[in-house]
Amino acid sequence: MTSPNETNDASSSLTPEPSDKPRYGLKAKITAAEIREAFLKHFEAAAHERVASGPLVPGNDPTLMFANAGMVQFKDVFTGKDVRGYKRATTAQKCIRISGKHNDLENVGVTARHHTFFEMMGNFSFGDYFKVDAIKLAWSFITGSLGLPPEKLVVTIFGGENGVPADDEAGELWAKETGFGPERIIRLGSKDNFWSMGDTGPCGPCTEIHFWMGEGEPELARFGEEPGADGRGWVELWNLVFMQFERFADGTLTPLPAQSVDTGAGLERLTAAAQGVVSNYDTDLLRPIVEVAARISGKTYGGTLEPDDVSMRVIADHARTAAFLISEGIFPDKDGRSYVLRRVMRRAIRHGHRLGIQQLFFHEAADQAITTMGAAYPQLIERRELVLDVCKQEEERFRQTMKRGLELLEDNDRWEEKDGQKALPGAIAFKLFDTFGFPLDLQDVIGAERGFVVDHAGYDRELEKAKERSAGSKVGETAVAAVHHDVAREVGATQFVGYERERAESKVVALVRGGARVAAVATGEEGEVVTALTPFYGESGGQVGDRGVIRAGDAVFRVRDTQKPVEGLFVHRGVLEAGTLESGAAVVLEVDHGTRAATRRNHSATHLLHWALRTVVGPSAMQKGSLVSSERLRFDYAGSRPLSEAELARIEDLVNEKIRVNAPIETEILPMDQAKARGAIGLFEEKYGEVVRMLRMTDDSIELCGGTHASATGDIGFFKIVSEGGVAAGVRRIEAVTGVGAVEHVRAMETQLTGAAALLKVAPRETVERLEKLLASLKDRDKQIEELKRKLLQGGTKDLTADAQAHDGHKVLGAVVDIGDGKALRELADQLRDKLAPAVILLGTPTSDGRALLACSVSKELTARFKAGDIVKDAAAIVGGGGGGRPDFAQAGGNDASKLAEAVARVYALA
Repeated sequence: MTSPNETNDASSSLTPEPSDKPRYGLKAKITAAEIREAFLKHFEAAAHERVASGPLVPGNDPTLMFANAGMVQFKDVFTGKDVRGYKRATTAQKCIRISGKHNDLENVGVTARHHTFFEMMGNFSFGDYFKVDAIKLAWSFITGSLGLPPEKLVVTIFGGENGVPADDEAGELWAKETGFGPERIIRLGSKDNFWSMGDTGPCGPCTEIHFWMGEGEPELARFGEEPGADGRGWVELWNLVFMQFERFADGTLTPLPAQSVDTGAGLERLTAAAQGVVSNYDTDLLRPIVEVAARISGKTYGGTLEPDDVSMRVIADHARTAAFLISEGIFPDKDGRSYVLRRVMRRAIRHGHRLGIQQLFFHEAADQAITTMGAAYPQLIERRELVLDVCKQEEERFRQTMKRGLELLEDNDRWEEKDGQKALPGAIAFKLFDTFGFPLDLQDVIGAERGFVVDHAGYDRELEKAKERSAGSKVGETAVAAVHHDVAREVGATQFVGYERERAESKVVALVRGGARVAAVATGEEGEVVTALTPFYGESGGQVGDRGVIRAGDAVFRVRDTQKPVEGLFVHRGVLEAGTLESGAAVVLEVDHGTRAATRRNHSATHLLHWALRTVVGPSAMQKGSLVSSERLRFDYAGSRPLSEAELARIEDLVNEKIRVNAPIETEILPMDQAKARGAIGLFEEKYGEVVRMLRMTDDSIELCGGTHASATGDIGFFKIVSEGGVAAGVRRIEAVTGVGAVEHVRAMETQLTGAAALLKVAPRETVERLEKLLASLKDRDKQIEELKRKLLQGGTKDLTADAQAHDGHKVLGAVVDIGDGKALRELADQLRDKLAPAVILLGTPTSDGRALLACSVSKELTARFKAGDIVKDAAAIVGGGGGGRPDFAQAGGNDASKLAEAVARVYALA
């Protein structure tokens, strides 16, 4: 069984002769969009529920980085954890595969069928139909709706292995349906035609439909081989998995009580077959993006394995992946899914660089991907501006990174020898990545171009050390998480009653202290209390957990925070102030009304802020996260530029207008599809169930939210933005305060303004004008000071050159000067080097705070003998510091300026 990405195609040409004629006997050319729609309608006609693609970031499987198959969103249905209102489903699922056995990233662009992003068409039966209907439906679509000729098709079935019988039933069904003889119903082993979820659990045989790709008669003798140099060969189109058995630890197989079907057909491959091309990159899904890369680079795409053609295909594939991930709120960054996106984007940008593209280009490729895919996936069009902005920013950053990384490699003087080759030490390679963001794979590419290899083993060692340094606190967290899982399994979910009230009676069902269950908590001890029900809100959705008190007779437990470490389990964290609290005790829980009320106001203000932001900036300003506490609110949104003062003022005005309207804040529990139909919006990454809680604050602000809120917008009182700024690539943050907090903020600003005005001896309203004049005056004085410094330096060099010593054809000078400024010290060192060239110059100066600065400048022709970095490092040790730099210039600092004369004198011994 292979995947839509699995191939080792080594063809020298991936593109057939262009032709507008129908191929393979098709009645007309067909587009990918038509194939997608035909597939879904085919199964809808067979009583399947059309289900929209699940997100690329699966909400029901934390083990997956991305959705990588059509069945991901139905995994809980197959295992019985989730029950849907249908027994049959069909989907076109967005998928990403970037690592693992099915997709080596470096093969993407090289082969005809490797991709990072692809669409998996699928049909599913949850204990309904089985092999008979699955085979009939697949064959009728392939040969009927799609019109592929049967003579170009073969099927495979499980032939039996390791005591598991062959799937003769599937073989007989195929023979009956297709009329094929045994030579075209090919029997394969478990590696290709037996599926399992793991070592134990659901499993079963699978059957595949393969297509002869290319013109001419199909060659059965070549089945199992990769397509040849001309692109002709057998390619898997569709895989039908029959979940027939349950495998136990001893290896025995027992028929499942409800047998199911899971099928997957890559849209890219179906389209290539139907459109008569041998490469997925020549279909209308990808060729338009390839042509964008060709146009920008000024080159012609030839469909070969030549490096330029490979680079264009890389750009096309990666542009689709970037567009989809960014549209779902994944932005390029340093770890997790964000790092995967960054790696993909930077690989594409690197290929653009090798094509000779000097300007920003990747956003244009992503724009074409949006145009091509937007009709099927409208969120691409809705968030087009966001996608393009993030692509531009990341390319700008990466081009700067490439420039800096190349400079660092140029300046590096630490090299090793590995297997007879020049090697970049692993420690240096890791520093380039960790400190400067220069990816390891890019170092490999540059090394191949410049004749060196990278020490991957050394890099991995440094990476492991870094992981160990950052993992110091995780042991305790892991232990606590384990006990929470145990508690959740034993006592079940906590009933939350905090929407209706702030006081409730319940009983203690578990106590936790130090990561372990305990029978009681004594006075002064910190711990965690779990009750059967609670009015305390557990931190989630950006809203902090409630504070308050839990009482049981004389026992008083002060709740400092409420968390939900496991879904459905509310944990009250705090300290027992009096008495003894035992498991099983009857308790009264009281939420701190003041902090809850303030948090409610801030949470409601967050929703109004989101609406106002989208009104002013546009729909691309989607919420990326938030923090709502009693003191303030923090709102992260998708954005690439700072907001102007006018925009911030307009946002404040819009929110405060809604506050003055004093509209009621209404909540409603309803099915997700109904909430969407009413215009409700939610967080990018938030995972919602079939039934959701919808919050309405006038018709302008309708969102999904599980938090606590004010009763009316007027309760918020007053809204004031405190700050706005960038926090990550494509993410900006607004912080704000409401009610009393907003009034206090304004008063604090007035106090500062009044104080500044008093210092300037003007009225508060004249402060800005007076500061502008003062700053202009200071700027003029700074210019005068710089000019005087330059003149002093020029005069000082005449005296200093007299102290230079001649050594073996060059001059050496070490001197202490009274400048006190690092920039001026560097300029003076360079001036002296040029006057005395060829020369080695080491200068030192004390600063106003008693520290020492050193600068070493070496003529280029002397750097093979004397390196500025080595000299300044040696001298810096004398003044109690350190430093380094390039072979021709380096600088350092230290804490002991009294030893500067001794330090600069070292240059005479070193040079």
